[in-house]
Amino acid sequence: MTVRHEDPALAEPSRPGEEPVRSVAEPAAPPQATVAEIIAILVRHCGLDADAAAAAPTTSLEDLGMDSLALLELQAVVADRYRVQLPEEAGQLSIAEISDLVVRQSTPETGAAGPQDGRSAGDKGRPGHTENSVVIAAPPHLVWDRTNDVGNWTGLFTEYQSVQILEQHGDTVRFRLTMYPDENGVTWSWVSERTADPARREVHAHRVETGPFEYMRIHWRYDEVPGGTRMTWTQDFEMRPTAPVTTAQMTERINANSRVQLDIIRDKIERIAAELAATTPPEQAVGTSAGPPAPGAVGTAAATVGVGDE
Repeated sequence: MTVRHEDPALAEPSRPGEEPVRSVAEPAAPPQATVAEIIAILVRHCGLDADAAAAAPTTSLEDLGMDSLALLELQAVVADRYRVQLPEEAGQLSIAEISDLVVRQSTPETGAAGPQDGRSAGDKGRPGHTENSVVIAAPPHLVWDRTNDVGNWTGLFTEYQSVQILEQHGDTVRFRLTMYPDENGVTWSWVSERTADPARREVHAHRVETGPFEYMRIHWRYDEVPGGTRMTWTQDFEMRPTAPVTTAQMTERINANSRVQLDIIRDKIERIAAELAATTPPEQAVGTSAGPPAPGAVGTAAATVGVGDE
């Protein structure tokens, strides 16, 4: 058996039956970095209040309360998604100014010499971006706990053969994932790191060993909705020129595999929720769906992330 310490080009999965999972695939034409898109990044990745952002698009990010860590996260997401480096003084800019800056700098410029990274102009596409979500009929604290115990991911996902915890500090865990052998007998393995924010019900992750990816960044979000919890995976990535598939092809495969794994997670957690409801006295069940998950949940109770996307 051959073990490769990098990521595979994901096999095209198939699953019969209905497809209840919502998927937002990479559009054919890259969207512009509009004010609305910059607000979405600030809300999802940087913790900005959506109402405050929408009400003050001309107010500087610093005046909106964005601290240095939030600005670093904004710079990282913009660099991944639009290949634009925001200046160090980005905090002094407004949302509208950030949008305008990204639009101007992301406009491709070609010269006689062509691109400088060794790829032809036809190979140079926009970085990959996927977003997939599923509604699970279970309270947020249960979904959080059952999808943030990295050590038990093999019990929640169908594609991981083993998980090895390498380091853990607070809510940050570094670990090695190993998949089951593929059709050629090759076992793929790589190291990832993720940091959970229980108060916001968010997780930010990235691959440390990127393999065929230039980079891979993953954002998990948990929202309480009528009927349960919506769990959303967002991924930003780009394939290396030597990768066996293009960024567009990997986008399609991640979307397809994410839908399969989200269905599996939903079904398993809903069974757990039903079992707990059947065995928990009514007086103890009252109020269990409210409030943020307890700190320190990472690596202590169950499993998450799949499709070889973490």
